[in-house]
Amino acid sequence: MTDGDERPAGAAASGDEQPATVPRDGGSAVQGALAAAEDSASEPGPRSDPAGELATAPGVHPFVVGGGPPTRRWRLWAVLGLVLVLVACGVPGVLLLGLVRDAAGRPAADREDRGTAAERQLRARMAAQLDRQAAALLDGDRAGFLAVAEPAARPALTRRYAALRALRVTAWRPVADGVPAADDRRPGEWRLTVTVGYCFVVPGCTPSSVELGTRWRVAGDSEPWLTAVEESRATPAGARPWEVSDLAVAVGKRAVVATTPALRGKLPGLLAQAEAAATVADLYAVSAPPPDRYLVYYAGRAEWQRWYGGGRPKWTAGYAVGVGGGHHDVVLNAQSLTPGGVDDLLRHELTHAASLPDGGYADRSSWWLVEGLAEYAGADGQPVDRYEGLAEARKLVRGGWNGRLDALAPADDASDDRVGGAYGIGYLAVHHLVDRFGEQRVLDFFRAVVHERRSMAEAADEVFGEPWSGLHDDCVAYLRAVAG
Repeated sequence: MTDGDERPAGAAASGDEQPATVPRDGGSAVQGALAAAEDSASEPGPRSDPAGELATAPGVHPFVVGGGPPTRRWRLWAVLGLVLVLVACGVPGVLLLGLVRDAAGRPAADREDRGTAAERQLRARMAAQLDRQAAALLDGDRAGFLAVAEPAARPALTRRYAALRALRVTAWRPVADGVPAADDRRPGEWRLTVTVGYCFVVPGCTPSSVELGTRWRVAGDSEPWLTAVEESRATPAGARPWEVSDLAVAVGKRAVVATTPALRGKLPGLLAQAEAAATVADLYAVSAPPPDRYLVYYAGRAEWQRWYGGGRPKWTAGYAVGVGGGHHDVVLNAQSLTPGGVDDLLRHELTHAASLPDGGYADRSSWWLVEGLAEYAGADGQPVDRYEGLAEARKLVRGGWNGRLDALAPADDASDDRVGGAYGIGYLAVHHLVDRFGEQRVLDFFRAVVHERRSMAEAADEVFGEPWSGLHDDCVAYLRAVAG
């Protein structure tokens, strides 16, 4: 395992290029900085600089929207964000889902047949405004992006525009979902739910999807005016960082790293570490090809409580969250990381992004396989006796575990030692299967169980040609010999 020490600010950038200073006083200063950010983000797609370039997205905060001892704490709770409650099924311990349909929402027939003729006509007028705004966003036309909104809504939209441009938005496809509904509390105002398909950096990506609430003012036959865009907190994934925060962004060949302007000095080192982790995670892409880009957000204290709904335990260091289109955003907690833990954590989380299906997994009995594979990738080929979680795995093996891999998933209130031991046992079991059958067959087994949702017994018979009961006992015997 590499030591993962922090890199100096200029270490990952080409030449002596540094991120621009972010003005905080609004007005012309904000406009000037926006122009600078747009210059660096105007060309969609990757640049030739292998370390990436830095872009800063300033603006006004919008709407009313592991480090540290013990040294392995990040590993214990790195993916509790990933193993939260599956909102759709109510099953604890599974991948957090985004509400994702197709890139443009539900099929057109479902949307067009709703409401009265007047409501459908109003929806069409609002959709035309959203289409104008989308075209302006992709063209880098900030004035056009703001032109559909009332003045009071423009500061929040200015910040959002800057964040999206810094992330090099390459697709923005809003689709009205249903028909507008009159707001009884605000005469003359209407609400319309919009599903947006979006891409960053890569023009031809399969879009991620987010459902947003929009509010409009309508007077007679004049064009509707956008009065607010609500954050996507109603969806399981919660508000994306670009919805609620100023962002500074670094773009590399395989990874994109974003954080707040206050932490942008971390970007060069973080991007270099994310690029290195991406080369490892690419090897564990179960459904080829690997993600077109890994998107990593580095959260400060306030952002950790706000991005994707917040609410993670204070000891959580990172998580992956599905956002549709085969994409999983990764979030790191700046307050919980030590320099030496970032590389392992990135390999672990990016492997989740590469290996997991879009809809997550709903069976706690496969927890050991999902986390064991990510731990195996995080260890990056180091010998088993150097695995940092060996002591915790040994403690769990010697007491408190019933010897069943399918019962390994820890409870939400489990102790650090119990959780660390569970990750360690998962790692050892996956390591043993790789030693016996090779990585490709283990990935085939993973695909059958996690993606195709087949039983362990059926998958083992097909992939390994052996009964799962015997393989399970063999794995347990191995890990007892190593950690017992």
